[in-house]
Amino acid sequence: MLAVNPELFAAYLFATAVLILMPGPIVTLVIANSLAYGQRTGLATVAGASSGNAILVAAGALGLTTLLAVAAGLFEVLRWIGVAYLLYLGIKQWRAVFTAGAQGEVAPMKSHKGVFGQGVLVAITNPKTILFYAAFFPQFIDPALAAGPQLLAMSIAFVIIATTLDGLYAVLASRVRRFFVSARANRIRHGITGTLLIGTGVGLALARR
Repeated sequence: MLAVNPELFAAYLFATAVLILMPGPIVTLVIANSLAYGQRTGLATVAGASSGNAILVAAGALGLTTLLAVAAGLFEVLRWIGVAYLLYLGIKQWRAVFTAGAQGEVAPMKSHKGVFGQGVLVAITNPKTILFYAAFFPQFIDPALAAGPQLLAMSIAFVIIATTLDGLYAVLASRVRRFFVSARANRIRHGITGTLLIGTGVGLALARR
C-alpha cells in the first residue's frame, strides 16, 4: 500500500519549491553572508537555517504547535534579539562602505558557528514555517491514506528542498562575489550586503505569529 498519493505528493513538491524560491528572511541572509564572506560561510548559514526548519517541521509533525503557542513569549524575545543582531550586522556592513578598500583587504568572518547560529535563529523565529505546515500541508494529505507516513514524507521533502534551494542561492551568490575585487566594487558589495541584512532584520521584525 502506498504511503502517499503520487499525484498529490508531486503537486506538493512543486508548490513547495515555488514557495521556497520566493525570497524571504532566510534567503536574504544566505545571500548576504555568501556575498560578504564566500560560499563556505553561505553554506554554513544554510545548514543553520535547515536545522531551524527541521526543528519547526518536526514540532508540527509531533503535534507540538500548542506548546509553541504557549512559548510564544520566548519566541518573541528571540525574534527581537535576532532583529537587533541583523540590524547591527547590516549597519556594520554599511559603515564598511566608507572604509573598505579592495576585497583582499577585508577580513573574513572568523567563525562558521556564528553564521550557523544566525541561520537557526532566523529560521526558528520566522513564523512562516509553522504557518506553512498548518495551512499548506493539509491540502496535500490524502484522507484515504494514513496521515503519519504522509506527514513524515512531506516534512522530509520540505527540509531537503529548502536546503537544496537555499544552498543554490549560496553558491550563486558566492560566484557573483568574485566580481567585487576593486575598492569601488567592494564598497558596492558592502552596501548590497548591508541592505540585505537590514532587510532581513526588518522582515523578521514585521513577521507575526
